[in-house]
Amino acid sequence: MFKQLRTDESGLTLIELTIVIVILGILAAFIAPRIMDAPQKAKVSKAGLEINNLSTALQLYAIEVGEYPSTEQGLNALWQAPNPTPQNWGGPYLQKQLTNDPWGNPYVYRNPGTQAGYDFDLLSYGKDGKQGGIGFAKDITNWIEDTPAAQ
Repeated sequence: MFKQLRTDESGLTLIELTIVIVILGILAAFIAPRIMDAPQKAKVSKAGLEINNLSTALQLYAIEVGEYPSTEQGLNALWQAPNPTPQNWGGPYLQKQLTNDPWGNPYVYRNPGTQAGYDFDLLSYGKDGKQGGIGFAKDITNWIEDTPAAQ
């Protein structure tokens, strides 16, 4: 009438299941922060590459035209001829129009530049879209920041 339980039946006990859950939680605590930052790190890298590409296109523009586009003409002068069209404009200087950073904010272009040793300023304000910042909100620029020497 009553079935007798076999002693050889295997299964997970509550303690074993709890240990597995704790181990998975510890692994997730170490891995999750690295995975969560990956998209933002990729955007920072992409912005840096795009600034390098735009800088190269601006230099090619300056070689052909004889000067960099004005601040008013902006980066659009790399994609379509400004009005009035410079005599030696041979563009477009980019394969596709590129005026926004990976966060959707416009790149900032100034000519003449404010940084010593650079003809123009080209930057992205980073994730927050505001000047300055740290981490992913730090500005990404075409110039190298002077950092104070460690003392």
